[in-house]
Amino acid sequence: MKTRGTGDSLAEFNNCLPEFKKVWTEYAELGSHTLQATLKRVDFTYKRFFKGLGKYPKFKAKRRYSGWTYPDKASWKALSNGPNGYLELRDLGLKIQMRGQARTWGTPTTCTIFFRNGLWYASITVQCNPTRQTGTGSIGIDLGCKDAVTLSTGEKIAKPDFIKEGHKKVKVASKRLRRKRPPNRNKKVKGSRRWKKERKQLSKVQSKIARQRENWLHKVTSDIVSGNSLIGGEQLNVKGMTRKAKKGKRKKQKAGLNRSILDVGFGLVGDLLTYKSAEAGGFYVESPTRMLKPTQRCAKCWELTPKSLADRVHVCSNPDCGHTEDRDINAAQVNEIWARGLERTSLDAELPSSTDCGSMKQLGARKRQKQRLQQSKSL
Repeated sequence: MKTRGTGDSLAEFNNCLPEFKKVWTEYAELGSHTLQATLKRVDFTYKRFFKGLGKYPKFKAKRRYSGWTYPDKASWKALSNGPNGYLELRDLGLKIQMRGQARTWGTPTTCTIFFRNGLWYASITVQCNPTRQTGTGSIGIDLGCKDAVTLSTGEKIAKPDFIKEGHKKVKVASKRLRRKRPPNRNKKVKGSRRWKKERKQLSKVQSKIARQRENWLHKVTSDIVSGNSLIGGEQLNVKGMTRKAKKGKRKKQKAGLNRSILDVGFGLVGDLLTYKSAEAGGFYVESPTRMLKPTQRCAKCWELTPKSLADRVHVCSNPDCGHTEDRDINAAQVNEIWARGLERTSLDAELPSSTDCGSMKQLGARKRQKQRLQQSKSL
């Protein structure tokens, strides 16, 4: 059963819930649909394992999944039309006030209750058609550690100050935590009460930094989308970029670089721009970084000029061009050119071909033309 995927089905487990509630009386207050949603997650995990898409499921500690989900409108109701309102959990007899205002509201469909860092949260999904306002311009972006976001217009968005201040608080809280007795399961030693208290304080500081970073990235990406319907970025392998360094002298330097990359949120920027551009009716196009090499390519003549990380100014190596520009601004301009479909039909051409394309359909046509040209050269 464990290796072949044979055993009781999801329907058979759902039929056992009435008897389960008689033994585990603390679950009797929750509705059947809520418990069935948890069983559905377990069944989904096993299916992924037998398909080779994940590891074998194991029992989770309560800190890993401390909550439940209402998969339909039964047992709960959102008494709100967007701004504030109340959340009613009828099976528990609770009526909780909601804070804040939803940007787009619709028909509530599911509700998930979860526990994080000493507080309870409710995540409500609604069926709606979100829309955003956008402009008719195009822009390219380049992500970095010194300047978080660099735009092709020359504007640079620096890393916010709260990240540096937050690291200081995390360092102090971590030092206090190390002075307390930690738990050790092998030696059957429980963590002291002071250790648990300091652990909560550290988690609280880290959660605040994460929320501040997410809020800042939402504001930055929303401003970019509000004025541009076409945005050019670059493909980044964040997991590979933040991989731990091997044993050597530069291990601490690599750890600091990884921290700077994660502070800016390289992986989150692309996701935010993708869905926000789609809501506004625009496009977010990522250029192939390894092939295009935007940090080395000239935005004027398309010539490659090798640089090291210490070279912060782009000086084109082509004597007929001599273009000089800030390294990050030049890379952002290259990404914008690629997104607009102004990339050359072959990378060894002298000048980029000029078209008036601005849609994904035209961009796809240009790429197919480029592939056909490369195939004909190889033949």
